Amino acid sequence: MSKQELVVLGQDADGCCGRLAAAPLDEDRAADLAKVFKALGDPVRLRLLSMIASRDGGEVCVCELTPAFELSQPTISHHLKLLRQAGLVDCERRGTWVYYWVLPAALERLAAVLKSPQAAGATA
Repeated sequence: MSKQELVVLGQDADGCCGRLAAAPLDEDRAADLAKVFKALGDPVRLRLLSMIASRDGGEVCVCELTPAFELSQPTISHHLKLLRQAGLVDCERRGTWVYYWVLPAALERLAAVLKSPQAAGATA
């Protein structure tokens, strides 16, 4: 899948895509990161990501996510679509339902970008 390939290419956080505190971001990298942070900037999407990431087995059916919110199913699907477009989650349709899982490399890439130089070298 092309989204997985994109995630794999961005894994080297200390290489071309370094940490925020290491060097200023170039325009393209800033635009890419802004899309991800915009997706995470909504409380519903942040909760959805947390619910998916913390799920035993690593995946969750949309039918289990919807009741946790006072929002319609189409609204939840819209939020999940934005998380997918940001490259944070992926999904698969199985019969009537869609199952979602977090893309761990995407979270690792974000963590590496946000890591301060002091935290990267800290041993305590």
